[in-house]
Amino acid sequence: MRTYIGLFVLFALLLACSPQPAAPQPPEAAGEAPLISVYFSDPQSPHAQSVRGGPDAHLAAAIAAAKVSVDMAIYDLDLWSVRDALLDAHQRGVLVRLVVESDNLRRRTELQELQAAGIAVVDDRDQDFMHNKFTIIDRQEVWTGSMNYNVSGAYFNRNNLLRIVSPELAENYLTEFEEMFLGFDFGDLSPANTPYPQWYFGELRVETYFAPEDGVLRRLVALVNAAEESIYFMAFSFTSDDLAAAVHAAAQRGVQIYGVMDEEQGLNNTGGEYHGFIEAGLDVRLDGERGAMHHKVLIIDESIVVTGSYNFSNSAERHNDENVLVIGSPLLAAEYLGEFERVWELALP
Repeated sequence: MRTYIGLFVLFALLLACSPQPAAPQPPEAAGEAPLISVYFSDPQSPHAQSVRGGPDAHLAAAIAAAKVSVDMAIYDLDLWSVRDALLDAHQRGVLVRLVVESDNLRRRTELQELQAAGIAVVDDRDQDFMHNKFTIIDRQEVWTGSMNYNVSGAYFNRNNLLRIVSPELAENYLTEFEEMFLGFDFGDLSPANTPYPQWYFGELRVETYFAPEDGVLRRLVALVNAAEESIYFMAFSFTSDDLAAAVHAAAQRGVQIYGVMDEEQGLNNTGGEYHGFIEAGLDVRLDGERGAMHHKVLIIDESIVVTGSYNFSNSAERHNDENVLVIGSPLLAAEYLGEFERVWELALP
């Protein structure tokens, strides 16, 4: 993991000194340049043997440093590190609130322990999956990605956990969180009202999408259609015909396609796209590890990263509560390409 901020500050200074064109400009983010860090789970690492020190350790440390609030929307939780950090935060007076998926609330002792300690926990009332995996700390930073807050997610499956310090992004996610926590607006009841759906800081661009209200698939198809050189993807579930058609079209116009899909999902998922990719001669592999290849990542032209909880599926697009970030940053893309290369080398040709 590498953390970077200096280059973004340089971008901002250059932008401030350069002449501004007359055409309307995209909205600038207020405040300081965002700090971005990304963590990857690694079933091959010593951390997986000890079930300690994985991506969850960084999240738990951030919760331990919270001063005002921790708001968490999660599909699942059985990580003791996160549970203990939440309990400690609650005991020292930090406002802790959770939105969780109903089935997991009923079966997870850890979630029930949080509720028993007096932490406010709201479930999705057995709607379609509340599939989010995000945390907002002190209304200043957001943690999101593909990692469920369970032992499998942090240690035995391939996942990413992304931290962005940005009040604008935090406000986006807090708006979505409170729709669920205060208004019980899940699934298609959720309004499309993100405060900063697209914002810029110098050359860094961040787009925020929530499903099903924001039409995520439409944006992903547009990104693939605009690709000029390369598309890399890591996909747990890929059943979206529209997105697959865009990938095929990109390949036909000469864009290089490289993909890794979860083996079990790729071979057995009803309506899965793996066989169609192979029949078309695309360079797509099945993962070669025992755990799930749980990423939901697109890397476009080595400069744009798509990540979040959103599988490339009809359920994610139309029914589940999901979150997606589209981040224009070659630096972040390089981080995710490094993870792609690790997964690719272990994958089955």
